Amino acid sequence: MKIGSVRINREGDNRVPIVPDSVTRLTEIGAEVVLEEGIGESARISDQMYRDAGATICSREEVTGNADMLLCLHKPPVDMIERFKKDSILVSFLDPFNDRDYLGVLARNNVSSICMEMIPRTTLAQKMDALSSQANLAGYVAVVLAADALEKIFPMMTTPAGTLSPSRVFVIGAGVAGLQAIATAKRLGAIVEAYDTRPEVEEQVRSLGGRFVKLDIGETGSTSQGYAKSLTEEQLKKQQIEMAKHISRCNVVITTAQVFGRRAPLIVTESMLEGMKPGSIVVDLAVESGGNVSGSKAGEVVERNGVKIIGLSPFPSRVALDASQMYSSNLTNLVLHFWDKENKIFKLDPADDIIGGCLVTHGGEICHPMLKEGE
Repeated sequence: MKIGSVRINREGDNRVPIVPDSVTRLTEIGAEVVLEEGIGESARISDQMYRDAGATICSREEVTGNADMLLCLHKPPVDMIERFKKDSILVSFLDPFNDRDYLGVLARNNVSSICMEMIPRTTLAQKMDALSSQANLAGYVAVVLAADALEKIFPMMTTPAGTLSPSRVFVIGAGVAGLQAIATAKRLGAIVEAYDTRPEVEEQVRSLGGRFVKLDIGETGSTSQGYAKSLTEEQLKKQQIEMAKHISRCNVVITTAQVFGRRAPLIVTESMLEGMKPGSIVVDLAVESGGNVSGSKAGEVVERNGVKIIGLSPFPSRVALDASQMYSSNLTNLVLHFWDKENKIFKLDPADDIIGGCLVTHGGEICHPMLKEGE
């Protein structure tokens, strides 16, 4: 079976879908790995490094026309899909809820597509969960960017000239990204508070040295995917009133709140920004899915009333080498988990719990139940 990967450029993103270590792991199980020339350039990985790991380097047309399975980071353009080998398998981030027309193109070209955003959040699938691995790095990067932009140090510091007070950091959302942000800010010496609509994460926040903020907004909880449930309009208003008090006292606010398959909720409003001290920093990790912060812009740093709002997405690209390593490992773990050793092929079984959870097109149609609704 030929497993391929191509270079799909996206402005501001230096990550690559596959690294040499993964090539070695795939060739060791009997797969033939074919890669587009220059695929690793943005992460400073040379073609020779891939060759040394066992890959064949060739043109984009040769890869897409001959690969039985394509491993990608960003979704390939439509004109590229039309050149895919018949009945091939695509594994990539696909943004399925916001681009159904794209899924239709995959289906019409008989491409079976596995969506990396929809890998089930189960113990068995954890090693394949690319959203979590990238979110982990995003949480770290958010704190590093905030510390660099803030005109104040994070830790308390006692000097002959006097004592400097520590910075106060408020993290909104205690999922994977939020927990890493809490841990990183705490290691840098900040006073850290965190809020999440899911009360069950309080213990995790406290274990990292953060203080869990409790807001009385009524019944909340988690979805089966592990995400926070959407709040009602009334709950959002209550949340904003209570949260404004905490935000006004902080030097740094990091927002991570996202709702699976939907636009990110607006949490930090214009009035909240006006209540913050000039020179404060807000990092919006949800900026690509609509943003948690009023006025945040993907790929930019904007300033409102003296408050800097950082939306430099994709955040994991700031540590492109490690982000590429983690994503490549997620892809490789997926392949290895479903590898048929005897026939040396990837076994695509729609009835499997993991595959069934992330397979979005198969057999010439959009097959995932969450995406078929409303057709």
